Amino acid sequence: MEHWLTKRAYLTPDNIAIEFSNGEALTFAQLYERARELASKIYTVHSNGHIAMLSNNSIDMVVAFWACTYLNVPVVFLNTRLTTREWEVQCEDADVKTIICDDQYRESAQSLTLPAYLFSDIHAFQSAECTLTTDIDLDLICSMMFTSGTTGRAKPVIHTYHNHWSSAVASALNLGLMPNDKWLACLPLFHIGGLSILFKSVIYGMPIYLLKRFDEEKVHEAIMKHNVTVVSVVAMTCSRLLKRLADGYYPSSFRCMLLGGGPAPKPLLEKAKEKYVPIVQTYGMTETCSQIVTLNEADALRKLGSAGKPLFSASLQIQADNTTAEPNQVGEIVVKGPMVTPGYYHRETANKEAFRDGWFHTGDLGYLDEEGFLFVVDRRSDLIISGGENIYPAEVEEVLLSFEGVQEAGVTAIEDSKWGQVPVAYVVANEDVTAEQLLVHCRARLASFKVPKQIYFRNHLPRNATKKLQRHLLNS
Repeated sequence: MEHWLTKRAYLTPDNIAIEFSNGEALTFAQLYERARELASKIYTVHSNGHIAMLSNNSIDMVVAFWACTYLNVPVVFLNTRLTTREWEVQCEDADVKTIICDDQYRESAQSLTLPAYLFSDIHAFQSAECTLTTDIDLDLICSMMFTSGTTGRAKPVIHTYHNHWSSAVASALNLGLMPNDKWLACLPLFHIGGLSILFKSVIYGMPIYLLKRFDEEKVHEAIMKHNVTVVSVVAMTCSRLLKRLADGYYPSSFRCMLLGGGPAPKPLLEKAKEKYVPIVQTYGMTETCSQIVTLNEADALRKLGSAGKPLFSASLQIQADNTTAEPNQVGEIVVKGPMVTPGYYHRETANKEAFRDGWFHTGDLGYLDEEGFLFVVDRRSDLIISGGENIYPAEVEEVLLSFEGVQEAGVTAIEDSKWGQVPVAYVVANEDVTAEQLLVHCRARLASFKVPKQIYFRNHLPRNATKKLQRHLLNS
């Protein structure tokens, strides 16, 4: 297959590929030229192994990524919020030989043991004579990202070109493509939810409006004034956007918020419905190269709270006690399809545990209703078992969030001598909200064993770079 960016630059050279919030923009022809020029400069310092990229969202980061594809060098994306030691460990696990950094990480780059080059360093290099690839081998590794590591040492997830191609095509078959589509990217490009938008852009010929990070004011302005039609969000960022919208309305050209990153609280979905904001829920993860299940826009209100059905080329099952679960029976979500990773890099034991009989075992809990719509319940690792009863933190959080004045809620377990585990809640709320009010609210809506035994008020809750709640850090 001809290199995707080469093909896109040939088909629609003058169309906008990327708009940055500072007004900078690149056409597909300019992106193609810059990527190939940078590839010839990267070639002067990188000869073998993989390249790690340490950067927040920027045009430099996008150009550098596409440059590496012209060298057929897999890119290992590093989370900018980690420590130098964590970067070193991940580079070792992923066979990284060279690191490319945003200029703001100059000091960090100097402390790394591997050769590290700033974007500004590379731009200053002389181009080298080298042969850049003209085709894409779909079976080759394109990129690697690390899982969050909430249940142990983070694992490097392999993404082939075939994974990325299949993900982009499956998404288009579900959401459709409109001539005026423009996708806003505010999730970090070092996470799969952000990176996947780059492939959609080049494969579809669609412009991206790129933000360095999520900022509700800038996202709001992009939707209202810059013709953005689709935004990828998680529950927290969606909530902040709805608050910013207040009594206003988005333009009719705005198609939807694609909401992922875990189950969305029903109060949030109901608020979006009141404001006529189209929410399209999705389910996916690093291992599935972004979304693998998505709720069709036509079913968004009818199936409030559902993540939808598997994308066209994907399959899904719920397994309970090693058998296929009945409708509405909670079990583990298992999936397969061409967007699913072939495995974790050099992690044989983890691969044997996760991949069985052609299915990837996600570790997430959910159920299918009678019509085959997926409802995600929670992470298996977050499940609380109290006196033999299962408690799903997301269910308790949803109840807490339905109380007026509660902005954020996180539920986790503490050890208990009688019950084994009991739930406790951490809440960000208005000053006039009390613990007793919340407990009364929960007792009226939850079984007694699900009611939090303690409620702690915090100024903020721990979240990762995509603003997903990190329940394993609540008690620390």
